Amino acid sequence: MLVSFVNSNIEHVGKTMWWSKRLAVQWLILKFCIGYGEIAAQNSSAVFDENGNLMIGLVVIHEREQPEVPALTSQAIRSFLAGTSGVSIFDYYIVYNREHVVFTDNPELCSAMNRGVSVIVDFTWTDSNRIMTAANNFNVPYIHADAFSQTFLKVMENYLRARGANDVVHIFDSTEAADSAIYFLITESQLRTIIFDRLSDTSIARIKAVRPYPSYFTITAKTSEMNALFRKATAHGLVLKPDKWNLMFLEPNTDGFEYHDLYPTMSRLMLDNSTCCMLLNLDSDCKCPAGFKPWEAHLGNVVTSVLEKIRLDQHPLLSQDDCSVDESANRSNNAYDIAKDLRMDARFWMPDGSRMLRYNMNVSIWTSTEEDNSDAIQLGTIEKGEVMPFDGQKIKPTKRYFRVGTAESIPWAYRKRDPLTNEIILNYVGEPIWEGYCVDFLHQLSKVMDFDYDLVSPEKGTFGMRDKAGNWDGLIGDLVVGEIDFAMASMKMTAEREEVVDFVAPYFEQTGILIVMRKPVRETSLFKFMTVLRLEVWLSILLAIVATAVMLWLLDKFSPYSAKNNKQAYPYECRDFTLKESFWFALTSFTPQGGGEAPKALSGRTLVAAYWLFVVLMLATFTANLAAFLTVERMQTPVQSLEQLSRQSRIKYTVVKDSDTHDYFKNMKNAEDVLYQMWRNLTLSSGNDQTQYRVWDYPIKEQYINILAAIESANPVPSAEVGFQRVNDGLEADFAFVHDSAEIKYEISRNCNLTEVGEVFAEQPYAIAVQQGSHLQDELSYYILELQKDRYFESLTAKFWNNSVRGVCPNTDDSEGITLESLGGVFIATLVGLALAMVTLAGEVLYYRRKDLKAKLVQVEPMNEGKKKDGKDKHSLTFKNLLNTADMKNNLNKVVEKKIPKEITIGNKFVPASEKQQKISYISVFPKNPVN
Repeated sequence: MLVSFVNSNIEHVGKTMWWSKRLAVQWLILKFCIGYGEIAAQNSSAVFDENGNLMIGLVVIHEREQPEVPALTSQAIRSFLAGTSGVSIFDYYIVYNREHVVFTDNPELCSAMNRGVSVIVDFTWTDSNRIMTAANNFNVPYIHADAFSQTFLKVMENYLRARGANDVVHIFDSTEAADSAIYFLITESQLRTIIFDRLSDTSIARIKAVRPYPSYFTITAKTSEMNALFRKATAHGLVLKPDKWNLMFLEPNTDGFEYHDLYPTMSRLMLDNSTCCMLLNLDSDCKCPAGFKPWEAHLGNVVTSVLEKIRLDQHPLLSQDDCSVDESANRSNNAYDIAKDLRMDARFWMPDGSRMLRYNMNVSIWTSTEEDNSDAIQLGTIEKGEVMPFDGQKIKPTKRYFRVGTAESIPWAYRKRDPLTNEIILNYVGEPIWEGYCVDFLHQLSKVMDFDYDLVSPEKGTFGMRDKAGNWDGLIGDLVVGEIDFAMASMKMTAEREEVVDFVAPYFEQTGILIVMRKPVRETSLFKFMTVLRLEVWLSILLAIVATAVMLWLLDKFSPYSAKNNKQAYPYECRDFTLKESFWFALTSFTPQGGGEAPKALSGRTLVAAYWLFVVLMLATFTANLAAFLTVERMQTPVQSLEQLSRQSRIKYTVVKDSDTHDYFKNMKNAEDVLYQMWRNLTLSSGNDQTQYRVWDYPIKEQYINILAAIESANPVPSAEVGFQRVNDGLEADFAFVHDSAEIKYEISRNCNLTEVGEVFAEQPYAIAVQQGSHLQDELSYYILELQKDRYFESLTAKFWNNSVRGVCPNTDDSEGITLESLGGVFIATLVGLALAMVTLAGEVLYYRRKDLKAKLVQVEPMNEGKKKDGKDKHSLTFKNLLNTADMKNNLNKVVEKKIPKEITIGNKFVPASEKQQKISYISVFPKNPVN
């Protein structure tokens, strides 16, 4: 035993001490002989060398990714020895290997214990129970200290917890920092955390795909790296909500950060200059050196403090020739004693429940408390991990964030489109802008529940369909896999969906299925009254008028008893039935005013009586047919129910493919099939009395079988928009669309051509869907009921359904009478008659003036002058011509004075009647031939 002890210690002494091996052997033998005890056993007193120096064996364990730890430790040892006398230190460095299941089997540790150990300092990333257990087995003091950036992560987590965080995404500037953070999460983190080193394209895509979407983001880096990381996060659309981003700077000087003013609502945690002075043991007003790394200063402080603790307490140099463990030894965990003394130092900080000694940092918190405040202010500080806001300031948690799924359906939720090009309008980050009932409802919920949200649509499907394998797509599928937190859409509560998701209280009144059709397009014509009778009838009437007029003219001309041929029987003035007057009589007889004076001859009156009978019958026929013609089209109405629709073949109808309505008809058809099979089995079963079920016809209507067949033959449409368009294109009202009643009523309120048919059937409520067991179910139900009490949904319904364009639609109500479009031609005919009358008047005036002008150009000359060679007077005037001139008086005077021979005793001057005596009228002479 003595030889083994001496040989094992000579090797170590020869490597570490300056004295000779001979003196060392003598000293060891002496130590053994004076009762130092079994050297292989654990020692119980301090060990001094021959110079009286306290011997301290320091074991440093570090990670493979920390190659700088030995050099930094050696530097700290030199600094300690420079200020301390009477101490001899020999140090050992072990690279931690996690492949060792039991750390006591580590050959490097066994070698160190063979030489002698006073304390074990653990700088690994995790609080390793294996290293601490090995130290306890050897009864060696143990302390675990941070020698990297984990303390920054601990400070950040404490700040996030003060903001009410539950989950976070950490982004680091190096792989080593990310690896270190992972081990921190294993032992101390209480948040749901995801860690990324830098921001590659792959990591950015993974961050966007994180579900549920994280409430907070952090970046821990130096200022230069912070600029690069944050710039990339901004460029890829990650910084949509800056208040969720928290930046931790690893150095006091952050003036080079480029985004201080652009994103004031971000939280920035920055080291105070006092941290540098404190960790470097300098005055409080010191200037922090460039490149200062807090963990390097912390490592030196830990080493020197532990060595000072060992020196003051005179801890023994413990050694053991092998790594066997004496179960009977009295072991004690000295690590707590050392940590308890060190944590009293202001430079150190050991969080409650933690075994790792951390460095203290004074961190200032900078952010903007309001969205519209462009200046960030300091809210408070963090000292030893404790968040301390300033007076009047409060660390406010960020709003909760949810990913809300929705699917397009008008008016519930739809992407905003350009009214001219119908292209989807995008916001400033390239995402579509959503509008609709559900969008407004969600916005109101976000106010009362105080959360932020993003609207997302499913990549496959719409509301959710289950395939044969039982997998769901659409919104239901996204809820099942956690892609969204809840679904806000026009989603009906069905038994199949309730198997995989939960529904909250319904937010909309019962909705169901309804039929929409186009109103029949009435053929409008201003001369529609002309279509009452066919063309051949109108031609026959015209022929009757012409024939009657001609016959009337002939009868009046040739009948001896007519007024024209029998003047002695009619001494007073009677109507002369010329051809023109006959046509006028025949035409005016068709009016209520009558044709005027009738013929006098019996034959003419007989013709007129027969013609009047014809007129009365034709007018009665036209009136009756006109009324019927204008009414029959207004009486045409579409089908009034689904049953009537299924029984006819003229009107085709369909649904949206794979929609809830389509599923309804499929299920009803399947139910009819099952019922038929049950009835057939019942009637054909030999064990039953078949006479009880014997009927001529199948007692259950096969209505839905026929309906589904008609729907499939008409080809289900891919969307409701296409269905409404097909209805609108059916000008003859020969197509119907069966769809959700609320959407149909909304479309009818905005399209004058559409009308609903029948009553709503298969009613179901609309509700929000959440994940099964989600904590949001009760909360959403509560606030929906509160909104119902405030009558919020009534105002929302009025916004989308009462804001109708029906007021500007043309009136097609039957009770309003016949429209002007149907009888406008009558007014046009009247106006044409007025126009013709005015044209005729103008013609008459022009004709009269022209004739008068010609008369004035005629020159009156003596009869013996200006005769032509043929003996005729070219200027001869007749009494008839004279009477047709405007200057009849003057012309007659000239004729009398110059033309009338003297032997005519009527006088040589024309005297108007007005100039003669009252007893005498005047004499008018109308010679047959012109006066020569």
